[in-house]
Amino acid sequence: MKTFQGTAALVTGASKGLGTAYAAELARRGAHLVLVARSRDALEDLAARLREAHGVRVEVITADLGDPAGPAHVVAELGERGIEVDLLLNNAGLGSVGPFLDRPLEQHLVSVDVNIGGLVALTQLLGGRMLARGRGGIVNIASTAAFQPMPYQASYAATKAFVLSFSEALAAELRGSGVTVMAAHPGAVATGFFDGTTATIDPRRADTPERVAARTLDDFARGRHVSYPGRAVNRVGTLVSRLLPRRATTALVGRLNRGLGLDRVADVETPAT
Repeated sequence: MKTFQGTAALVTGASKGLGTAYAAELARRGAHLVLVARSRDALEDLAARLREAHGVRVEVITADLGDPAGPAHVVAELGERGIEVDLLLNNAGLGSVGPFLDRPLEQHLVSVDVNIGGLVALTQLLGGRMLARGRGGIVNIASTAAFQPMPYQASYAATKAFVLSFSEALAAELRGSGVTVMAAHPGAVATGFFDGTTATIDPRRADTPERVAARTLDDFARGRHVSYPGRAVNRVGTLVSRLLPRRATTALVGRLNRGLGLDRVADVETPAT
């Protein structure tokens, strides 16, 4: 898939942040879109803007990918609308930040359900159709967090480690089949990932969603199986974590996250709109 022109791309978590940036960049490159998230109003607004700006077809499907029935609902909707997906971009993801035992259990479990369960289900359901046609692509958005344990982001990093391992294995299984699998590993991105908590992302150390989206798609178009779409230091960090003993790596990351105040995270009320 060297060009996205005229292809049908499904983007999960498209209602905000990095998902919106992926949708906009795909539309700019001529792809027709299926936008998936829980918020219909946000999706419909984005769809209208992309249709007007780029003249592409945009479908909206509301679904909760943390619900075991969510992925099957998405596939059923695609069938009813007669849509065959050429590119599945598994972007939907969330995570809990702070000391693991201090944070609500539901936050951890929902992160596992969305980041792992929803991603695996959509990959299996839509990947099988791609394999039968002998063409297609799957991009799984992992993270540089995938390469080491992360104290104060313990469950989130563990889910991304799963995405890394799963994507590498599936890419090897499908080599030569016409279906390409790529994992993308952005570092910090200037989104609302920490919204609702006292944790913040320093914009000076974060990449923009637009830059990450463009570089991810560039790498996929080149046929790569892995992408590091952020600044170069992020990739260097993943190499260091693979060279040091895991205990030393974990201690180092824990020290860095304490320096960012992630060991003292508290919830904050979101202002009413």
